[in-house]
Amino acid sequence: MIEIFLDLAQAFGLSTSAGLNAYIPLLATALFAKFTPWITLEEPWTFLTSWGIIALITVLLLIETFADKIPVVDNVNNIVQTLVRPTAGAIVFAASTQSNINIHPAFALGCGVLLAGSVHVVKSGSRPVLAAMTGGVADPVVSTIEDIIATLTTFIALIFPWLIVLWLILLLALVVMVMRWRRNRRMA
Repeated sequence: MIEIFLDLAQAFGLSTSAGLNAYIPLLATALFAKFTPWITLEEPWTFLTSWGIIALITVLLLIETFADKIPVVDNVNNIVQTLVRPTAGAIVFAASTQSNINIHPAFALGCGVLLAGSVHVVKSGSRPVLAAMTGGVADPVVSTIEDIIATLTTFIALIFPWLIVLWLILLLALVVMVMRWRRNRRMA
């Protein structure tokens, strides 16, 4: 029972972080599955641990990381990532739940799409507004913060999955506070 809870917490953490940056949880999942006992991938997800896929994910991570820091380019990147981030969320959710839970792959993929897609929608909706308010100056800072949050969420999910529930509650509270602050600013 505990393993099921931990796998679900891990899947939730990995897929939500994919909504911020698709490649951080994919790369971490691949590397952790290849080199640690913290995640075990079953077929068909073992392809993630091949060196070719790891190299491809690394290159895509570098491209996405730099593209997301440049005003205007980040908006184009977010449009491209509208398909990529939910797909990455689906992959990491399904891959991380296959070994112990063995839930139906279609259900696992759907959960990952919904979680990563929801985070991506919030990110993509707020970034153009923020860019307009700051003339694009805040884009690199916000992007760096998003990458840090995605990285922390990924590593917490992989190493300390029982903490992911608390971490996700804290992140949700932060999002609610920011949304209230933005609403109050518009009303003022």
